[in-house]
Amino acid sequence: MTARVMARWAATQGLLRFGLNRQARRGNLDARLMVDPALQADPFPYYEQLRAEYPLSKGSFAWATVHHDVCTEVLRGEDFGVARPDLILPAPARAVLKVVGARTSPGPIDPPSMLAVDPPDHTRYRKLVSRVFTAKAVAGLRERTVEVADQLLDELAAADRGDPVDLVDRYASLLPVTVISEILGVPMSMREQFLEWGDGAAASLDLGLSWSRFRRSEQNLDALHEWFLGHFQRLRANPGEDILSQLVALVDEDGGRLSEPELSATALLLLGAGFETTVNLIGNGAALLFDHPEQRGELADDPSLWPNAVDEVLRFESPVQRTARRARRDTELHGVRVAQGSVVVTMLGGANRDPRRFDNPNRFDIHRANAREHVAFSSGLHFCLGAALARMEGEVALRRLFERFPHLTPAGQPHRRPTRVLRGYDAMPVLVGSHAVAR
Repeated sequence: MTARVMARWAATQGLLRFGLNRQARRGNLDARLMVDPALQADPFPYYEQLRAEYPLSKGSFAWATVHHDVCTEVLRGEDFGVARPDLILPAPARAVLKVVGARTSPGPIDPPSMLAVDPPDHTRYRKLVSRVFTAKAVAGLRERTVEVADQLLDELAAADRGDPVDLVDRYASLLPVTVISEILGVPMSMREQFLEWGDGAAASLDLGLSWSRFRRSEQNLDALHEWFLGHFQRLRANPGEDILSQLVALVDEDGGRLSEPELSATALLLLGAGFETTVNLIGNGAALLFDHPEQRGELADDPSLWPNAVDEVLRFESPVQRTARRARRDTELHGVRVAQGSVVVTMLGGANRDPRRFDNPNRFDIHRANAREHVAFSSGLHFCLGAALARMEGEVALRRLFERFPHLTPAGQPHRRPTRVLRGYDAMPVLVGSHAVAR
């Protein structure tokens, strides 16, 4: 089994890792962004270098764009579909994959995940999931999210001894994992385990993983898949009020249900959409408000600004920095010919700082009138299923945090996650302070 996993790594991540490093040494900017931690820590000056070329620049293995209008056209256009690795790898690598086989526990970018399929499969999955994961259902979770936030903040206040605490570990990760666990019917006792599995599986979104990170992501995806298969059986025997219980029992107009692999892929996607994005949103938002105390003060004076502030966080520090699409046919983008099979990487983090769309885009501004025009949740058919949930949780989490602890301050340098697609923090030391206000 290990030999097959290693062969799969070599044919995918190992090959891409070799190519990225080679392209980076030759000066390709996109490849450097993928392999250099220093550039990943602050990619925005390099996005501006890519912006000098319109509409597309030459990426490491694909076209790349940081332009808002081009990104939107690609993400919404019928000429582009999903860019799964098995569709874009060189022929020899695809041949190796056929021999060793795909992994038995598909990840969030493997079929049958909605992120990895085009219509008609995507249409069927999304239609079924949307019947239970509705805006009304998300709105109904708001009160519970407030309760979770207040409980976690109570625990922070009770444990405060004047020493630094990790805001990510004690709050930003626990709030969304608690809410998504309840959505998925996961017992509270599994919360810490889900955090560990989710953190390890998040690397599967990246390209060019080292063997050790690839192996860890595979192990965590296997563990999640195995646990969910048993969970579906438990939910069929004893359904709850959670959204996943409804999805397990749901039947479409033709009498069909989601298969076990489809349910597992959907549950993993809900986990990522409702957890990974939100952890990064909360951490990024806290860091930005530490850096902009005057805007933090305005939010305290006028809480009605919070929804727009959350969208400005999403624009300014997009939790997902890039996604890709594959040309389904020969097409053109603003006069540039894109051949069938070519891949276009949409740099969401760069598009969200496009000066042609956002005035003074490198300024964080909670009053920005068009902050919601960001593409942090992608666009088109694959617009993030958890967008409404992430916005709601981000608003509740950040507002309750700074209302409860108005003197919350950093206590050292926060640490960025070592992921490339996802942008956020895995540690953020803070001082809670002894001036917490009563709720």
